[in-house]
Amino acid sequence: MAIASGLFEMEDIGQTLIVTPRQNLRELDWPQIDAGMADVLDRLGEGAVRNVVLDFHRTDYYGSTALGYFLKLWKRVREHKGRMAFCRLSGHERDILEVAGLDRLWPVCASREEALQAIRSGVAVAAPC
Repeated sequence: MAIASGLFEMEDIGQTLIVTPRQNLRELDWPQIDAGMADVLDRLGEGAVRNVVLDFHRTDYYGSTALGYFLKLWKRVREHKGRMAFCRLSGHERDILEVAGLDRLWPVCASREEALQAIRSGVAVAAPC
């Protein structure tokens, strides 16, 4: 069952938390991004989940504030010996990751199923999905 928390919808699938932004993560939305990411980080701190899939099927854009939070989230995931993957990015969102050089850190997958498989198979760094 998915739970909405501010800008993000969260759903547990086993030890993996699916995080879906409900709208574009623009720079001026940083207070809402901060509050939503605090909820995501709290979920990781509870110990029931250790992996994260970020699913962007509802969005077309995120800014540098969101990129900073993705890195913070990744650090927390690694502390829990987990994995992180991205899926269903728009062309624009994929370009932003590439320009920032972050597309080499995480698997970037076309579908949620591929992202979950990348997590299950132990893909820790970017690899084709």
